[in-house]
Amino acid sequence: MTINTAQPSSIPIGLTGGIGSGKSAAATLFEQRGIETVDADVLAREVVMPGQPALKRIAEHFGPTVLNSDGSLNRTWLRQHIFADDQERLWLEGLLHPLIRQLTVERLAQAQSPYVLLVSPLLFESGQAQLVQQSIVVDAPEETQVQRASQRDINTHDQIKAVMSKQWPRRRRLEHADYIIDNAGDLQQLQLEVARVHALLMASISP
Repeated sequence: MTINTAQPSSIPIGLTGGIGSGKSAAATLFEQRGIETVDADVLAREVVMPGQPALKRIAEHFGPTVLNSDGSLNRTWLRQHIFADDQERLWLEGLLHPLIRQLTVERLAQAQSPYVLLVSPLLFESGQAQLVQQSIVVDAPEETQVQRASQRDINTHDQIKAVMSKQWPRRRRLEHADYIIDNAGDLQQLQLEVARVHALLMASISP
């Protein structure tokens, strides 16, 4: 899958996984090996920083409740609101996804490592997979995902399940993966899995 006509110097590779799968931990381990990452969640926060046009549009649409007292986005309120209303979620995605996509293309093109990872929880669902040549899925059993997510974010079981319902089912993600990182175990196992996939990617890049 390739769409970017800019021909970046680094080969763009997608890195995704369901909530609680350990996607961020895997990304950190790749970074420790000198691989640059572009995090879609970070870019999503950038486009709604105070002073950005997108934040003004959001405040006009949802009202002042969506802002904190310092003028920043009240993410907790917004997250709860859009998960309870699909129409509102679709409106927000229609506003933000094109902005995030453009910024993503720019950041991928700036990377200098042999390959660059686009880290995105919605790599396939959002169409961001079109921006990469191959994809890595960090995988863990659903019960493990729920346990990790509840410990990390202190979310309720229902909140975690709501997030999971917006993501592709585990089997569907795996069917679309070029590489799979098994993260059902501990950090040591994850380190070995990242090392294995990194070696495969470097071998595929080398002439």
